[in-house]
Amino acid sequence: MYNELRLTIETELEKDGRWLAEVPELPGVMTYGESPDGAIDRAVALALRVIADEIEHGERRADDLASIFLLPPKRSGFSSASRC
Repeated sequence: MYNELRLTIETELEKDGRWLAEVPELPGVMTYGESPDGAIDRAVALALRVIADEIEHGERRADDLASIFLLPPKRSGFSSASRC
């Protein structure tokens, strides 16, 4: 069983003309861009970096990304394609 990861991206036009994109569920994931799409692309890239770091440090399980990535079914042992 996994905890499905759902992230929200919020955008806002700043007074100086830059676009801000933020992922509220991931503290610190806030980026700027010259357009909404640019800010969103940067926020997605940063969010993926943060999630990867969390997985590497045991703070999140890769199974949480099952709604994004097609994960193979869990099985015990090695497949026939495994190397020794």
